[in-house]
Amino acid sequence: MDVKIKKLHEDAVIPKYSKPGDAGLDLTATSVEYDFITGTLSYGTGIAVEIPEGYVGLVFPRSSIRTKNLILTNHVGVIDSGYRGEITFSFLPSIDYWGVPIPDEDSTDALEDGSLLLYKDAEDEYFDNTIAIAVYAVGDRIGQLIIMPYPSINFVESDALSETERGAGGFGSTGN
Repeated sequence: MDVKIKKLHEDAVIPKYSKPGDAGLDLTATSVEYDFITGTLSYGTGIAVEIPEGYVGLVFPRSSIRTKNLILTNHVGVIDSGYRGEITFSFLPSIDYWGVPIPDEDSTDALEDGSLLLYKDAEDEYFDNTIAIAVYAVGDRIGQLIIMPYPSINFVESDALSETERGAGGFGSTGN
């Protein structure tokens, strides 16, 4: 399937599959910023895509996320067929002692190189110490895009639903 893609940044990398049989196309970071208010790291990919009507783009973190101190804020991104903006990622730290970035030139360079220098949490008795956490660097593959069709749903209100073995059993009702 052909999908139109537009480079929004000169360093943008056209997504591609790493190996035959892969479902996700790798997305590469072209920029990163830290938001002091929300405590999030925002990465740009420098690309926009034209998802065909009847399809959805799903954006997931890569398995390499386990080597970083990050969690994708929306867990799975949804790119609707009408969206034409840049594909971006917003991450939160996955560590308890997330602090405040040291606002100097060196910390900006470190962020782009894959680490973020932080003050430890104010409640920490060693508040004067700093830590560096592992984050994605500009140029790293930071996520993956899967494009797939979806059905158009029309809900039909009913007074009764069919019976099943599970029934209304919720969380944990099918066992461990």
